[in-house]
Amino acid sequence: MLLMEQSELIPHLFRTEYRKIVAVLCKLFGIEHIEIAEDIVSNTFLQASELWGVKGAPPNPAGWLYTAAKNKTRDYLKRNANFAQNISKEFTLRTTSTEEIDVDLSDKNISDSQLAMIFVTCHPCNPADAQIGLALNLLCGFGIDEIARAFLTNREVIYKRLQRAKEKLREERVRIEEPALNEIDNRMTSVLMTLYLLFNEGYYSASQDVTLRKELCLEAMRLTYMLTDHPATNKPEVNALLSLMCFHSSRFDARLGYHGETILYDEQDRDLWNQELITRGEYFLNLASQGNKLSKFHLEAAIAYWHTTKENSTEKWENILQLYNQLLIIEYSPMAALNRTYALSKAHGKEQAIVEAEKINLVGNHLYHCLLGELYNGVNNARALFHLQQALSLAQSAGDKAIISNKISQLNH
Repeated sequence: MLLMEQSELIPHLFRTEYRKIVAVLCKLFGIEHIEIAEDIVSNTFLQASELWGVKGAPPNPAGWLYTAAKNKTRDYLKRNANFAQNISKEFTLRTTSTEEIDVDLSDKNISDSQLAMIFVTCHPCNPADAQIGLALNLLCGFGIDEIARAFLTNREVIYKRLQRAKEKLREERVRIEEPALNEIDNRMTSVLMTLYLLFNEGYYSASQDVTLRKELCLEAMRLTYMLTDHPATNKPEVNALLSLMCFHSSRFDARLGYHGETILYDEQDRDLWNQELITRGEYFLNLASQGNKLSKFHLEAAIAYWHTTKENSTEKWENILQLYNQLLIIEYSPMAALNRTYALSKAHGKEQAIVEAEKINLVGNHLYHCLLGELYNGVNNARALFHLQQALSLAQSAGDKAIISNKISQLNH
């Protein structure tokens, strides 16, 4: 058991502490020297792995890592005089001080550095997939192989994507610093969208690695919570996004089967819904109601709230329908329109929903055909069978294919 704990300790610390030290060193060195910061922290963990494997872990492992990282940083600066001189000039300009450069790993500076890094990794000079990759790498401590598994691609693609993204940040001369209030307002939309997409990458991913998917959701929630913890970024739309994440996460276990297949809403085991996360979602949704700004995150969080209520009343689905109507006015998306037709069927019947669903015409999407198969069931079973067969031919995962095949079998009997 002791050996098992020892073997799990460094991977655990890598996930929790790597990102903190990297953020502090990146803020100290500047965007052009991210790789130096990453190398110093990686070498710190390598040293820990070698020493602790022989001598055992110290009483305060995280404190040991912080001290070792500070020492390695000082050693690096001594060996590279020109680099140290440039850093020293920048440090003096930022602090109006001539004191020796200090690697400040206090809780406050770690928090401030991570906040600064959120705005750097989510900088709009990079496309969304690169922003998510940078966030996973620099803010969450994910390795290239893990990110590749999350995106269902190979490590070479992810490596090149991260390198291009870092180079773009250098070209734009993006500064790693706590954003000014006006910059926070200008950049918050981009930051929240990146965190939203990061969460969705875990929640809606086709990956069968459920543990990895949960980790992506948890990391997106952690970073969003970090924004609520800072007065300058604790805004209603941030609380709305965190509320949405809580509500969705509450149904994570209920919406996935043993093989990672998606379980449709009506067939979910309500006892698997996490009531604690639902309560947290309600708390953040109440905080989000302050102010007069209505964002897509407010509306999606409200829709998610109604989905966590267990009764199946017409009032519930009418509320969801009206919220989807508002959401589609703010930001139209075919998938939101598709989800609206499901709410429409619950509130006003299948016939009306079929008319609206067929207008969307997502003929290349298996979820479109799954929905029409559900809507036509009991109305026109031949049409229901046609759409389910279309869905089966378009579905990618084995789990989704199994669910659709089962529905076809039920329809044929």
